Amino acid sequence: MNAVPRVAMVAGETSGDLLAGLLIDGMLAHWPGLQSSGIGGPQMERRGFAAWWPSEKLAVHGYSMEVLRRLRELLSIRKQLRTRLLRDRPDVFIGVDAPDFNLGLEADLRAAGIKTVHFVCPSIWAWRADRVEKIRRSADHVLCIFPFEPELLAQHGIAATYVGHPLAGVIPMVPDRAAARAQLGLQDSDEVLAILPGSRSSEIQYITQPFFEAAALIRQARPAIKLVVPAVPALRARIEQTAHACGLAGAVQIVEGQSHAVLAACDTTLIASGTATLEAALFKCPMVIGYRMQSLSWWLMRRKQLQPWVGLPNILCGEFVVPELIQDAATPQALCAATLDWLDARRSNAPKMTALVQRFTALHHSLQRNTPQLAADAIQKILATGA
Repeated sequence: MNAVPRVAMVAGETSGDLLAGLLIDGMLAHWPGLQSSGIGGPQMERRGFAAWWPSEKLAVHGYSMEVLRRLRELLSIRKQLRTRLLRDRPDVFIGVDAPDFNLGLEADLRAAGIKTVHFVCPSIWAWRADRVEKIRRSADHVLCIFPFEPELLAQHGIAATYVGHPLAGVIPMVPDRAAARAQLGLQDSDEVLAILPGSRSSEIQYITQPFFEAAALIRQARPAIKLVVPAVPALRARIEQTAHACGLAGAVQIVEGQSHAVLAACDTTLIASGTATLEAALFKCPMVIGYRMQSLSWWLMRRKQLQPWVGLPNILCGEFVVPELIQDAATPQALCAATLDWLDARRSNAPKMTALVQRFTALHHSLQRNTPQLAADAIQKILATGA
């Protein structure tokens, strides 16, 4: 296909918006003037994407009451979108992550003869092996961000291409720590703890308090430590309230966005499980991964867990290279102790610090590809051949 294709996309949450924006860059290089539309966020809109609904509409997680409360709205949006796409058929539909929303939609569009691509393989190797059949029904092709995924999908008859992880191309191999500290108003001599409790409302509800209680304990041992929290603007007020309730009013520097600068600048991070942990690894940052969620959600997810690790750095390295404190284990005392251990290692330049940086550097190299170009090349072949 030489003509500029008509592309529909759905990306959920901040991370999906970032991935989709990079993918649009690659497609624009192939097809200048490309028009894309669907559900997306500011990164996509900056590249000319027409967002019929904002990506934040899909920012729900797990099996929480938040999901149940918003289920009718989500189903209504998907029904309206399906109707519109079947009426005004795109050449290709690209679902970016958000598998609970996208896979069902992709299946319906594919059954109607519309080519479908799913960008970011659902974590069938970690949580949801039962999704394999759904992926096979839904996607003509899967764009994978981890190198082992295409072979795994091929075992189930699913066509896939490894395109690398976009973040590995965005984050420098050797971060500029001095520049990041200057950007945040920090001194080279400061000891800095980054606290990343997540970007979802439910994460702020369950994770922020134990993280801040741990930070208060850390300050008792390290009174001069600087605490920096990158926040989604919509959640800043709640984070500030929790900091005040934990006795940290005035002790926490809250910045809007700038998570990459914060991770480049810090000595270690206390961080919620999710994509941010991979970002921290790419910044070669020692971390303590913590997570809490509603009890029923945790029970249901734990039953589906296929590996002993939850954090992406540990999953990709195949061992516990950084500590994970999940659910009942994520007490302020345990989070504090694990964080102080990394701070001690950083101060003394302990061998474990050198080993961690080496592991994370190797991981970075394995994920670094020209993702926008590889993804766009794969989409071009799908449009040309139907593969």
